[in-house]
Amino acid sequence: MTAWLLWLIAAGLFTAGEVASLDLVLLMFAGGALGGMAVALLGGAVAFQLLAFVVVSLGLLLLVRPVAKRHLTERTPEQIDGVEVYVGRTAEVSERVTGQSGQVRMGHDEWSARTQIDGETYEVGQTVRIVQIEGPIAYVSHA
Repeated sequence: MTAWLLWLIAAGLFTAGEVASLDLVLLMFAGGALGGMAVALLGGAVAFQLLAFVVVSLGLLLLVRPVAKRHLTERTPEQIDGVEVYVGRTAEVSERVTGQSGQVRMGHDEWSARTQIDGETYEVGQTVRIVQIEGPIAYVSHA
């Protein structure tokens, strides 16, 4: 088996290991293995292949991994996730909504709903706007 193919297999194994670990270390080693493969394809000796593997792996670990990890773990203020994505959307009343009870339909989902202001009511078929979500309850207002 030729050396470049062994490096390619090693890169694949490192990548598969990265899928399991999700730490971005094995992925950097996979990049190093591709560096070793490049040297093997150019006809370099095994010592140069190993040197390329070490240099590329260290370079990726020291330069690329911290940036990649920061991008994966930091949350920007513009990111909205969880139930926050529903705030501001409209829904259709499926069961009369008061300050105490009610149901609204957002797409295919049914939510328990309450009015934002006591005394307000919304009848079946009306369109309302989701203004806040607390747990399983959507607080609604005029659309």
